[in-house]
Amino acid sequence: TFIFSFASLHFWVVMHPKLMLSMKKVSIVQFFCCFLQFLVLALNRKLLLSHCVSSFDLSSLVRSMAVIHEIQQVNAAGFLPGLRLGYLLCDTCSYASKALLNAEHMLAFNRSNHLECDNSDFRPAVKVVLGAQYSEVTIALANSASTSPELSDKLLHPAFIRTVPSDIHQTKAIASIMSYYDWNWVGVVYGDDDYGKAAFQSFLWDAEENGVCLSYQETLHHYLDHSQNDRRIQQVAEVIRSSRAQVVLLILKAELVELLFKEMLKTNTSRVWIASDAWSRSSAIAQMDGINEVGDILGFTFVSFRSQSFDDFLTNLTVTEGGYNFFIEEYKNLRSNCSAECGSSNPPSKCVDLLNEPFPHRVAVWAVAHALKKLLRCNSSSCSGEIALVLLFWFQLLQELKNIRFEFENQMYFFDKNGDFVNGYDLILWEKHGSGRRLEKFGKYSILNNRIELDGKEFTWLSTENTPQSRCSESCRPGWVKKILNISCCYTCIECEEGTYSEDWGTSQSHCYDPQATCPNETWSLKGYTHCRPRSEFFLRWTEPHPLTMIAAAAFGVLLLLVILVIFLVYRNSLPMKQAEVRLSCVMMAGLAVSFASVVLFMGRPTVHICRARQTMYAMGFTLCVSCILVKAYRTFLAFLPFGQLLHKRLHKLYKPPVIIVVLTSLQAVICLLWLIFDSPDVDDKPPSAQSMRKVLECKEGNTYIGFGVMLGYIALLALIGFLLAFKGRKVPQEFSETGYIIFSMLMYLFVWVCFIPVYITSEEDGTRVQASAILVSSYGIIFCHFLPKCYAALWASKKQHKTNIFFNMLDVEVQYPNSNEGQISAVNFNRINCNYLMEGILWCPCSGTGLPLSSSTLQCWMFEIPL
Repeated sequence: TFIFSFASLHFWVVMHPKLMLSMKKVSIVQFFCCFLQFLVLALNRKLLLSHCVSSFDLSSLVRSMAVIHEIQQVNAAGFLPGLRLGYLLCDTCSYASKALLNAEHMLAFNRSNHLECDNSDFRPAVKVVLGAQYSEVTIALANSASTSPELSDKLLHPAFIRTVPSDIHQTKAIASIMSYYDWNWVGVVYGDDDYGKAAFQSFLWDAEENGVCLSYQETLHHYLDHSQNDRRIQQVAEVIRSSRAQVVLLILKAELVELLFKEMLKTNTSRVWIASDAWSRSSAIAQMDGINEVGDILGFTFVSFRSQSFDDFLTNLTVTEGGYNFFIEEYKNLRSNCSAECGSSNPPSKCVDLLNEPFPHRVAVWAVAHALKKLLRCNSSSCSGEIALVLLFWFQLLQELKNIRFEFENQMYFFDKNGDFVNGYDLILWEKHGSGRRLEKFGKYSILNNRIELDGKEFTWLSTENTPQSRCSESCRPGWVKKILNISCCYTCIECEEGTYSEDWGTSQSHCYDPQATCPNETWSLKGYTHCRPRSEFFLRWTEPHPLTMIAAAAFGVLLLLVILVIFLVYRNSLPMKQAEVRLSCVMMAGLAVSFASVVLFMGRPTVHICRARQTMYAMGFTLCVSCILVKAYRTFLAFLPFGQLLHKRLHKLYKPPVIIVVLTSLQAVICLLWLIFDSPDVDDKPPSAQSMRKVLECKEGNTYIGFGVMLGYIALLALIGFLLAFKGRKVPQEFSETGYIIFSMLMYLFVWVCFIPVYITSEEDGTRVQASAILVSSYGIIFCHFLPKCYAALWASKKQHKTNIFFNMLDVEVQYPNSNEGQISAVNFNRINCNYLMEGILWCPCSGTGLPLSSSTLQCWMFEIPL
């Protein structure tokens, strides 16, 4: 018979230290045994031999029954032919001293109380010990409950293996679930025993990797009868209440958790509690008064499966006839008080569903059975191995256990290099169910993949309607990034600068992405942007309101010029049209039409040819128009201003309108040609500024803008000369003079373009529309000043030829006597001249001889050629 020994309350699997040292030197064995005997004798024998005074622990009983059930299953199935497994049940009462007494009992010879120090030849009946739940009670061989990371150290515990994962994996799972729900500001309360300290230290490493920070860390004494425990629990509860952290990890025994919850209930304080495996399935806490007021509880438990055969075993559990077992009777009373739904998948809140919990202990029995089967080379009928050698050399069994791989409940199990299972954890939620809580699985944690996998089941949080928040700082919204303060989880949110971005809520980065390496061409990000965006191209589109308005204005201007041209041609013989010089006015209209047409080229996507054509068209058209205006101003200047005879004659020779217009316009053509050759306009393709998401497509008027400036300056010079000539003749009677119109139109042009220059220089995006607007305004100014008044006069003036009386107080004229051989030139003073009509710029006046010298009395009339 292969005998197991296991404790009933806090459950482990262990190979006794005495057996582990039996192959060592005698001196070491003797020392250890004597030391153990000294400890046992030093304890209070009354306490050791008395019955346990602790309350009944149903979970421990169910775990013990699970081991017994699986041992019976192995034996009943004939899994080990010719070999049966037995068990010895001991109760530690949750005391290490009681566990020592049990160890002494297993080492005693023939059930005596005497413990030998030299046991090198001792052959104990117990070969495998399934120990208590807590490591301060037992350090086991094949453990099913202890999860302390220190037990994975094979230098300290070379014979230790366990059918549950190490707390190293549990703390990774806890940190992962915190990261999953974005809880980065949490509190931790742990026990000051080896289990609590080791688990807490492991959690610190995993929390740092997952970006979780601790708001506080508090310890509680793991001995329940500690004199300072009550006061310490009150202090810890106050720390929890005062902290902003809404999530608390409790690495404690179930008894301490229950005391802490009772303290929290005094002030109705609720939090999100994360349970370690030590209390994640505690039925006592699940049914304690007020448990629904403490908040949400999440926990991790070992992967488990329900067993119908084990459920039937518990249902039919009986005591040996004539005997009495307090534990079994207590369990049966609890079970009988519940309805038949206790064993169902949805038990009522007052019933205790513990069928899943002992699964690791069941696996432990089968692990030992599979190791024995392989070691003894068993088949379906017999075992060919030497059973005596196995019973003698236990280390062979240990070695086989470390290498075993077996299937149980359709799952494959094996031990890793540290002797730990890596089958993961179930993630459970303590759902509200009546006045208590019901444990509901809603996910799992895979150790091999290091990943949380949720089942997708919907559940309701008790503390809040949505997922609870527990952060030191609020999550930064997209387009903002955190600026770390003293603690990595505490920060302020600042906007991403131009050229950088962040795209997620609560980004874990402390700097924005650099789009220089990630944004494709023609994309960028501005301050506070969440991703790269395409830069929009800005130019005066045909469909936009402002370009449409300017195109309509240009078209209306051309149409207006056509109407004026028709009026001028129809009324060309009228007095106002003769004053306006029809041929000169037609040339002006042609220049204005070209200027209006150039405005259209300022719209739409610019190209190299459009950039060059629009400025050239405007320059030539408007120069032609201004040249004609200058000729008109010069004519008035010659006719009505007093000059010396010689100067007047020289200036009069310069008055050749066609030549003046051609020369002045040709000079502008030369300027434009040189501009196009040496500093030609082009499309501006420079990259936009970092503060702009718009790429402005516009024409760059050369690299130096010299040609552009000379072109505009030349037109302005012509306008200024025309303005000065007209200003000189401003006192001329206005009946036949256009000096007022010339002055006003040239002033309007100069004012518009003086305003244009600073706006064009300072505004990168509005330069095109400003110049187009300036062209329209100056062109309309000439139309309204020069053409519309003449049209009005021609359409609405009286058709009757009126005599025009021009009174000259003193007029010095040049008189050439006809038929005079002397060629005498003399000044003739006229007090009054009556002129009948004006034709083609020639003023015909009858000569009655009034005031003429006697030598000219033969003249019948006098002709004055007066340029108006």
